[in-house]
Amino acid sequence: MLLLNPGPVTLTERVRQSLLQPDLCHRESEFFDLQEEIRTRLLGVYGLDPALWAAVLMTGSGTAAVESMVAALVPEDGKLLIVENGVYGERITQIAKQYRIDHETLTHDWMSTPDLAQIVARLNADRAITHVAVIHHETTTGRLNDLQALSAACRERGVQFLVDGVSSFGAEAIDFDDESIAAVAATANKCLHAVPGASFVMVRRAALARAASRTFYLDLGRLARLQDQRNTPFTPSVHAYYALVEGLRELEDEGGWSARHARYAALAEQARVGLAARGMASVLPPDQSSVVLRAYRLPQGLSYVQLHDGLKARGFVIYAGQGGLSAELFRISTMGNIHAADVERLLQGFDALMR
Repeated sequence: MLLLNPGPVTLTERVRQSLLQPDLCHRESEFFDLQEEIRTRLLGVYGLDPALWAAVLMTGSGTAAVESMVAALVPEDGKLLIVENGVYGERITQIAKQYRIDHETLTHDWMSTPDLAQIVARLNADRAITHVAVIHHETTTGRLNDLQALSAACRERGVQFLVDGVSSFGAEAIDFDDESIAAVAATANKCLHAVPGASFVMVRRAALARAASRTFYLDLGRLARLQDQRNTPFTPSVHAYYALVEGLRELEDEGGWSARHARYAALAEQARVGLAARGMASVLPPDQSSVVLRAYRLPQGLSYVQLHDGLKARGFVIYAGQGGLSAELFRISTMGNIHAADVERLLQGFDALMR
C-alpha cells in the first residue's frame, strides 16, 4: 500500500529497519548521542550555524511543534498577526486563542494567495504587532505561500516571522539567512521520510533568549536548554528518533533537500500531466504549488469515496479535500518512497476506474 496522503509517508526499507534497533533508556548516554546527532543533522539540512540556531526536538506531531513555537515566541506584551488561507492557518489562530495571545487574523479564501498589500497595510496600521505567522506549504490546496515577500515586509518593520514549515521543511527552499525569520516548525513524518511521533522547531537562539513559558510539556525554552546540556525533561519517542536520524542520513546520501525537491517536482509533474490528460485539472498552476502535494478536481461521475476506495483496492491511498472543498477535489502527495513507476501505475488505476 503506497501512501499518497500528506504524511505519514511510505517508508524506505532502510528507515523501516531502523525501528528494529535495541530498546534504549532515554537517560543513557547512547540516547543523548542519538538526540545530538538528530539536532546536528537538522541544522545541516539548510546549513545553519549552531551558534545562531537551535534544533529543538519534541515528541508529538507537527502541530505540537507549531504550538510550541507560537506559545513560546510571542511575548506577553507582543501581538501576533496570523495569515490564514487554509485549514492550518486557522489552526494557528485556534492556538493563539487557547493561550490568550493577543492576535489578529487576516483571512483569505482558501483558494487565494496571501494579499501582500493587505498584510503591509495591517502592519503599518498596528505597530503593536511584533510577530507574523504563516503556513509555508498550505496543504489544504497545495499552495506554496511566498515566504520571501512576506518576510521582506516583516524585516522592513522589525517584525519577527514565525513559519509553519511542517509540510515543506526538507523539500522546499527556506531562506534561513533572512533575519526576520525567528523560527520554523516542522515534523519527522513528511519530507524527512521518518515516522510520526517526533517534531521540532528550528529557532534562532536570539529568539530563544526571550522565550515565554506559557506551556509545560511544549516549553520551547526549557526543551532547548536541556537538550543543549545533553538532557531531556520527559520520555521521548525513542524509536521515532531512530527513524528520524536514519531519514536524515538518507536525505544527505540522496543529495540533500534540493535533490529531494527535484525528485518531488518530477513526480508531481508526472502526476499533473497524466491527470490533466484524463480530464482532472490541478486546482493551482505549478508555479503557485508546492512540489510536495497538489490538489485536483474530482473526475466527472466519480465521488471521492468511489475514487478513494477504488484506488485503495489497487494499492494507493489518496486524500480528500477539506471542509467545503471535500465535494470538489482530492489531493495527491509524492513524499516518501514513491517513484515514477508508481505514479504510472496510479494513472493506470485512474484509467481502470474511469472505464
